[in-house]
Amino acid sequence: MPSRNHGRVQTNLILEFGHQQQFSTYSELTLFVAGTHYTPDISVYPREPADYRHDEASRADLPLVAVEIFSPSQSHQEVLEKAEVYLRNGVKSCWIVSPPLRTVTVLLPDGHEEVFHRGVARDPVTGLMADLEKVFS
Repeated sequence: MPSRNHGRVQTNLILEFGHQQQFSTYSELTLFVAGTHYTPDISVYPREPADYRHDEASRADLPLVAVEIFSPSQSHQEVLEKAEVYLRNGVKSCWIVSPPLRTVTVLLPDGHEEVFHRGVARDPVTGLMADLEKVFS
């Protein structure tokens, strides 16, 4: 269950991602992955035109980036297992965000990971960026 800090960080990340015109960002979009429904906190796709007449409850095409933000009720193992599912099935990178530690870890399908504690978190595959001072403000 999301918490106050979870919601604040999620909002701040969406605002940071929104400045990058090459991406479309969705909050709590359900994805159909390997026969199961998953709902990352944030999904980032290549820029898509808005289509308000035709909505989708879930998507089978996976995002470039899936973002998972730790909540007090989630275990690290649970979040990492979700990230592994995303990466095994075509997501280019998965951001794991820890509000208490104020860190962003970018996981890649090849097992590489980068941890950001300050400055700008920059995804080495997609170029997606977020100023951590703004994310954790």
